[in-house]
Amino acid sequence: MKAVKAPDYNPVKPSYTPPPKACDAHCHIFGPEATFPFSAKSTYKPADAPKEMLRKLHAHLGLDRAVLVQASCHGTDNRAMLDAIADSNDAYRGVAMVEKDVSDRELTALHEGGVRGIRFNFVKHLGGAPDFDTFHSTIDRIKDMGWHVVLHLDSADILTYQSLLDGMPVPFIIDHMGRAKVADGIEQAPFQSLLKLMRTNEKAWVKICGAERISAAGAPFRDAIPFAAALIESAPDRVLWGTDFPHPNISGDMPNDGELVNLFAEMCTDEAVRHRILVDNPERLYWKD
Repeated sequence: MKAVKAPDYNPVKPSYTPPPKACDAHCHIFGPEATFPFSAKSTYKPADAPKEMLRKLHAHLGLDRAVLVQASCHGTDNRAMLDAIADSNDAYRGVAMVEKDVSDRELTALHEGGVRGIRFNFVKHLGGAPDFDTFHSTIDRIKDMGWHVVLHLDSADILTYQSLLDGMPVPFIIDHMGRAKVADGIEQAPFQSLLKLMRTNEKAWVKICGAERISAAGAPFRDAIPFAAALIESAPDRVLWGTDFPHPNISGDMPNDGELVNLFAEMCTDEAVRHRILVDNPERLYWKD
């Protein structure tokens, strides 16, 4: 298990002030390890990033709500996430990872604990696609719960999984702008397939986070702005934004979360659309009940 970089503990104060109820729709809780141990199957070991750290960061950034996404370092042990949600005064929701034999009682408990979605990884270097029998059976079980599915999926693989995406019975979210590489240009086939998906499939959502994962220029990752802007234009009612704090598995420049808030304001210059992405869209997907 390799150690990974810690986040930037000194975020700048953003010059852009998010609106009330603005949501960081993709962030993580890590540990503390002494209370919530990391999975023995994890390929990396992050520094602790407990709920108190996230709450302090969001207060500094001007973000009132958050969606906590279960990361692989905790595997299917969702306790750290659920603990943070329970302590959030309804400001947090969650996206879980579950075992293939998860029981109906366990799914109900996750729902009551604030979980509204489930995450599957398709990225090759992180293990590749899940078992599809498990994938489909789990999707069938969460359908009636009003949940959605988050897909960690490279845009280069969208065509490979086109029939799966076309037949998805629940809303699905593509993480991190489909991890399309800025260096390959905005006209690259993988990114264009993501744009087409967003324009043609009303169940498809996308997160315009992870600029540091696709940038060729490094911090502050402004070369990712045209990609995010194109995705916003394709389907503004189905776009979410998040910090990805505490930025696990970053090999290049570590983002400064205050600068990421300012970067969002450059990605989206229309204040009404900003409100839609930061407030209305996450409200509709996560706080509808």
